Amino acid sequence: MKESSGNIRILAVDDDKNILKILKMRLEARGYRVLTAETTETALSVALEHPCDLALVDLKLSRESGIELMARLHQINPEMPIIILTAHGTVDSAVTAMRNGAYSYIQKPFDHRDLLLQIEKCLEGRQILKDVNALQPILEQKFGLEKVIGKSEKLQQVLGQAVQAAATDSSVYIEGESGTGKEMIARIVHAASPRKNSPFVVINCAAIPETLFESELFGFEKGAFTGAEYKKEGLFARADGGSFFLDEISEMPLFMQTKMLRVLQEKEFYPLGGNRLIKVDTRVVSTSNRNLEAAVENGNFREDLYYRIHVIVIKLPPLRERKEDIPLLADFFLKRFARKNGKNIKGFSTEAMQRLSLHNWPGNIRELKNEVESAVVMAKKDVITEEDLLRGRKDTIEPFKSFKNAKADFEKKYLLRLMDHTGGNMTQAADLSGKYRADLYQLFKKYGMNPSAYRKNP
Repeated sequence: MKESSGNIRILAVDDDKNILKILKMRLEARGYRVLTAETTETALSVALEHPCDLALVDLKLSRESGIELMARLHQINPEMPIIILTAHGTVDSAVTAMRNGAYSYIQKPFDHRDLLLQIEKCLEGRQILKDVNALQPILEQKFGLEKVIGKSEKLQQVLGQAVQAAATDSSVYIEGESGTGKEMIARIVHAASPRKNSPFVVINCAAIPETLFESELFGFEKGAFTGAEYKKEGLFARADGGSFFLDEISEMPLFMQTKMLRVLQEKEFYPLGGNRLIKVDTRVVSTSNRNLEAAVENGNFREDLYYRIHVIVIKLPPLRERKEDIPLLADFFLKRFARKNGKNIKGFSTEAMQRLSLHNWPGNIRELKNEVESAVVMAKKDVITEEDLLRGRKDTIEPFKSFKNAKADFEKKYLLRLMDHTGGNMTQAADLSGKYRADLYQLFKKYGMNPSAYRKNP
């Protein structure tokens, strides 16, 4: 449930009284409760006495860096998101702060609308993580799943969609590359749903021989075929009242796709060799790392089944598109495998973490997990070095761009998406982006783009 702004307490820390005054005025006008501090000592005292929902911390404080203060604030409240305030020219330090746990950063002098937008997105992400963490006892006890790791906006969007989808009874399709964590999202959908106390049944469509598919899904009666010496309940029947997870549904044979469609439509089926109709009440969650639309076009997947399972679609981003989560995931895996192998490893060297961050991760989280486990086992020092990682393998490292070029690429892609979303309507684009129309026109001019070219014909 979304909290009203009047219940949100924000801690603002800056040694400039004028900035604190402006922050307090702007945020209180929006309905937030604001506590201010000019020194690290005051900030820590306030955080201990008044639990805060979010903190705005200046990067360059007089006695202590904002990164050091952030670490101490997280000792008091590990779940509190922190936005770093940074002056022009210290962006590299702000990026370092994000690697050390900051949610994001904003440059001074800041546009108050940009700041409010950052705060709203930060609080939305915090609420989503709170909702998912509330499911943790179920995820641990029922599925043995550990805490969801990551703070990227893309991960928070996926988790938010999973929790939102759980409240419905519609079919869910989870799309993503191999190793992105599709089954984890499927289990979150189940754990957050009213079906959470009923079975969660898994079938890997790629692992079942074609001849056994029907008997595995629907079961069989004794004597239904040669070797059927006993009656067997099918997986669909076991999922009655709960969720049925069809992993790699693109690998399902065409003849089974026809039968699957009927079950999804009628919610009933006959076991092999049986004449007693079995009714089932189950929600289907399916995944694939292949492009199902292409499979439909090629005739390898039924179009009517595609639309039946494609009701709520959750797209998992590859790890290379949420690189801010790599340090968090890597540290999590390091601690787990160091503990498992009885090794006292403190962390990664700067060069090692840089290599992890620049690697393209075609195998996604699964590849990262395996790589960290290998590095921990083979490490001879108490710190993982660059030489411990990706041994004997060709690096898939993306060319590293200058900050200027990376920013330009982002701005051009953002403008294209903005125009596509708004149909070239500059008033809507300004409202959606939180920018003045004049500023947007300047950006278009900067990159030689014409906004009118994106307007949709009436």
